[in-house]
Amino acid sequence: ARWTSCDREAHVTDRKSAQACEGKDMAMAAALRGARNKGMDGARRLLSTQTLPDLPYDYNALEPYISAEIMQLHHAKHHQTYVNNFNALAEQYTDAEAKGDVAKMIAMQSGIKFNGGGHVNHSIFWKNLCPANQFEPPTGKLASAIEESFGGLDALQKKFNPAAAAVQGSGWAWLALHPESKKLQVVTTSNQDPCSTTGHIPLLGVDVWEHAYYLQYKNVRPDYLKAVWNVVNWKDVAERFEKATA
Repeated sequence: ARWTSCDREAHVTDRKSAQACEGKDMAMAAALRGARNKGMDGARRLLSTQTLPDLPYDYNALEPYISAEIMQLHHAKHHQTYVNNFNALAEQYTDAEAKGDVAKMIAMQSGIKFNGGGHVNHSIFWKNLCPANQFEPPTGKLASAIEESFGGLDALQKKFNPAAAAVQGSGWAWLALHPESKKLQVVTTSNQDPCSTTGHIPLLGVDVWEHAYYLQYKNVRPDYLKAVWNVVNWKDVAERFEKATA
């Protein structure tokens, strides 16, 4: 069959249009691949660069209520281990995600939660504490909220300490804000579960794992709980409360 000049012109036009569309598709696919790879690389960098935070005081600053030996082991050994383990697992998780290895991703989630939670919880805990000579009781809006929710600081301690002492095995006790009611509540979590897993916003966390007190208080957790109130950094707690209620 013979093509007319119109047929040839239409064919060339269609071919150019197809090539242009194909070129656009390839460019878009390349851009998407680049964005995905960049995002994965960014996630890998973000997850693998968690670091041990410096303490805002010396290891011996909380004595006599928490010994320097406990603080050094707790911070430099235990917390550092959580950071190291989390970084390693996060890197493996990112690789598994890139390969579409869902089974491996699922298998690592409990470890990520445990070690990531340990990092999150301890990062709050260190800032929640201060040297005894810098201790100041809660004031302002936080003090009013404590009064409204519990009847005062003494009443808060009477509710908090038994709840913390009753945590089976290892875990945390929290003074937390309920995001909907805006009321302060005492909640507990097991192991290294963050306070956020309860649906609350953490304001003050107290570690009741034995590594937080055993060298000094042995197995008498209530004595440790009584002592820790002498080194609570209420300024930090108040800042968290202000941010959560803003």
